[in-house]
Amino acid sequence: MRALLALLLVLAAPAWALEVNQASAAELDGLRGVGPGLSTPMLEERAKAPFRDWADLMARIKGIGPGNAARFSAQGLRVNGQAYERPASPSSAAR
Repeated sequence: MRALLALLLVLAAPAWALEVNQASAAELDGLRGVGPGLSTPMLEERAKAPFRDWADLMARIKGIGPGNAARFSAQGLRVNGQAYERPASPSSAAR
């Protein structure tokens, strides 16, 4: 069952990736849900220092929380090559 789930996740993954630390404003704006209100702060913060990971991106950019991170990642956005992974909830970790 886990192998099937892993296969489905691979097949559902976007065919391309967009690295947040290298993307242009136009590329970021091309993601559903990202416009100048998010891409501008992303570029400004990135100019100060590259994003280390998803937690760093979410901490520095107002408006990007776990939900948006998951949506943007599903569209191909990556931070240092990594897709966003939601932390396991306590109820699912106990199973």
